[in-house]
Amino acid sequence: MSDRLVIDDIDYLITCDSQNRVLRDSAIAIEAGKIVEIGRSGTVTGTERVSARGRIITPGLINTHTHLAMTLLRGWAEGVDLDGFLKKVWAAEGAIMDEATCKLGTELGAVEAILSGTTTTLDMYLHPHATHQGAVRVGLRHIAGPIFFDFPGLDSLEWSDRIAFARSWPKRLAEIGGPWIPTYLMPHSTYTDSPEHLREVSDLARELGAAIHLHISETIAENLDVQGRYQKSPVEVLEFAGILDRHTIYGHGVHLSESDIETTAKYNGAVAHCPGSNMKLGSGLADIGAYIDAGVNVGLGTDGCSSSNDLDMWQTMRMAAHLISIKRSPAHVDASSIFRLATIDGAKALGISDQVGSVETGKFADFIAIDLAKPHLTPIHDIFALLVFAVGRGDVTDVWVDGEQVVRDAKPTKVDAVEIMTQANKRVRSLDLLKESF
Repeated sequence: MSDRLVIDDIDYLITCDSQNRVLRDSAIAIEAGKIVEIGRSGTVTGTERVSARGRIITPGLINTHTHLAMTLLRGWAEGVDLDGFLKKVWAAEGAIMDEATCKLGTELGAVEAILSGTTTTLDMYLHPHATHQGAVRVGLRHIAGPIFFDFPGLDSLEWSDRIAFARSWPKRLAEIGGPWIPTYLMPHSTYTDSPEHLREVSDLARELGAAIHLHISETIAENLDVQGRYQKSPVEVLEFAGILDRHTIYGHGVHLSESDIETTAKYNGAVAHCPGSNMKLGSGLADIGAYIDAGVNVGLGTDGCSSSNDLDMWQTMRMAAHLISIKRSPAHVDASSIFRLATIDGAKALGISDQVGSVETGKFADFIAIDLAKPHLTPIHDIFALLVFAVGRGDVTDVWVDGEQVVRDAKPTKVDAVEIMTQANKRVRSLDLLKESF
């Protein structure tokens, strides 16, 4: 028998499969990074066995919109709206965010993510080659991709350089290795990328077989700006430019009109809902219930730590649930559906639900263990209510990505977290003088 790890004695196994099964006293077998068997405790054989007694096992959480390297700017832009946020953050990024710093910030973000139970992130940031190296080093399933601006930007790349870099992206991914990810291209937004350039990105995505991720309709001011420039809403610009012909996921998508929602559903588009960032920056309250009712795929995201301050998907689930209560009513909140937004529905939003997002045979072994021996997790009347409204990131004890245990006993296994934090604190000292100018 080849190496076959068995996670046995699982108190509760949350599958997030099509039947939304919750299994008791079960076991999972892993071979070559994939789930190969699910059965009753004590009946699944393997070469190595780990007991999960007193644990909940769930799919790893999926963060569908973030900027991991912005962990280095946590608390940098407080008390501002999106416009004020961008002014402060772009100044700080211009001061320190070279390739090495982007890698370091992403390592810090990846450690924070996996320790909290997140196994997959869709991460848009500068120097994606460097950020991906950092995340892979930590063990995260890290979906990165080339970014596009009309102007040179903080990375000093001209448009032709961006196109050339994007063409080299599949080769770069193969060289870096790590957990499998799909190919993504990431134009920043319709207010930083012209329709003509977006058309080029669409054509390139078709050539590379890539999906697309970008910021869309985060604020009313953004919608008015784009409408004034092109006499189209941001979503209409995407349709005009052919972006929606590829699998597309919007970052934020707070202010979508009824027509925008219909268009997005028609193209099987998706929205990465970031309630924490949206509320903190005063951007608005997305009615994701309306999006879901219309057939739009919705996942959850934290955004970056300079706007949301953390990468905590458990808090994000709570906020998403509470916003549905406010926008609709408490009767519209179903805890199991909220948990699926952070797992299998997030995978659907990313176009990878055939590979991750649920605990099923044939899928990558991305799952987490939660310790039930806590006062705040006692008693259990509704397991999904417990997960959404009571579990926190400090309850995650173990994390597997691609079948590899990247967190054991609440500590990362592949990197020295203390060393990364020490380097991060040292690097951001150079921002002290800039801070005084704001």
